[in-house]
Amino acid sequence: MQLNSLTAISPIDGRYFETAKPLAHYFSEFALMRYRILVEVEYFISLCELPLEQLKSFPNDKFGVLRKIYQGFSEADAQQIKEIEKTTNHDVKAVEYFIKKEFDKLELSSFKEFIHFGLTSQDINNTATPLLLKEFLEKEFLPELHKLVSLLDSQVDQWKDIAMLARTHGQPASPTRLGKEIAVFSERIKRQIDLLKTIPNSAKFGGATGNFNAHHVAYPEIDWLNFGNNFVKKYLGLDRSHPTTQIEHYDNLAAVLDNLKRINTILVDYSRDVWHYVSVNYFKQKIKAGEIGSSAMPHKVNPIDFENAEGNLGLANALFEHLSAKLPISRLQRDLTDSTVLRNVGMPMAHTWVALKSLQKGISKLELNQAALDHDLEENWAVVAEAIQTILRKEGYPNPYEALKELTRKNEKITQQAIHHFIEGLEIKKELKEQLKKISPYNYVGI
Repeated sequence: MQLNSLTAISPIDGRYFETAKPLAHYFSEFALMRYRILVEVEYFISLCELPLEQLKSFPNDKFGVLRKIYQGFSEADAQQIKEIEKTTNHDVKAVEYFIKKEFDKLELSSFKEFIHFGLTSQDINNTATPLLLKEFLEKEFLPELHKLVSLLDSQVDQWKDIAMLARTHGQPASPTRLGKEIAVFSERIKRQIDLLKTIPNSAKFGGATGNFNAHHVAYPEIDWLNFGNNFVKKYLGLDRSHPTTQIEHYDNLAAVLDNLKRINTILVDYSRDVWHYVSVNYFKQKIKAGEIGSSAMPHKVNPIDFENAEGNLGLANALFEHLSAKLPISRLQRDLTDSTVLRNVGMPMAHTWVALKSLQKGISKLELNQAALDHDLEENWAVVAEAIQTILRKEGYPNPYEALKELTRKNEKITQQAIHHFIEGLEIKKELKEQLKKISPYNYVGI
């Protein structure tokens, strides 16, 4: 078998390949190679600009040419690296040798030993990975999430005046507005986005055990801590962690993953609520010609987009949870487990991405069924009991809660007529009776 969307084991690379394709620019092995080269090249340029004595003669007008090594990185280039790796059996060293070959082509061979100078592989991995994640979140994920939030906000505006029976513990409760209930999810997501933006994009950069040992022994007169901080911030746009072992702490990365997990949990909550509203006919779904809801039942129009989203969000969260719990733990100064699991950081992102697309599709198919909402309100006049007893309390009427409890807790349907009959029997002023009669499930919706 040849690997393609039909033979791929993961549905991300199979069934969902077209949907998840944009993530390949950030989380594929090709992408990781490109980001590694970016870090190596920018590191070399930063050494030239320091400058190191041996690099003072490097022609500055060649910096743009060097940057084209990663800016124009191709699949053919990536294949070259894979061929080199067959010999090195080390992915980062293969990247270093690839860049050195590019230096040879550019007739810059005399400078090539300062590629990867003093570094260990995790100086590259622990900068490339937070950089690719940062760029994915900023350029792809957050814009896509904002699209979803905009759809929710449109629903909030469209349905802001639509009265709806609320349910607590699954039972009829004080009415609300449909738009307000959607606003709850929109607000929750926005708050998590704000929190996400406060988490630093942390990177490790400091040599084999985090102490710039090799750098310091070669150039003891240079402030390598200041250099490292400047390089990571100025050239990569990240925050350098210090002190570290051979690897990044991953505490801030864990915070990012936990934050994304909370966003997904909110979206699971939303998906389940909309699923319920569809099941009770509050929403109908636009029908697309040719689509089939069930192989056996021709009438079915299922809320599959919200179910698909819920499933993918659950998968994503399981992976987010493992990554955030595992990555901050490493034996002594380093073991390989972080590198092994970190390669999978794109998987929960991809499942989340598929879920966002499913939710956008599902929301676009929803149509309000006003009659169903009104029917539920009409069938549940008992919910105005709270309003009546509260006003009676205000007016000093004796035991109003108990009086309404006796009226409504009979396992019998409470109608408008029953409520009004009860009001008429109260020993209160006529004006107050008229006030109470004006309360209905349709207008008792709060603010």
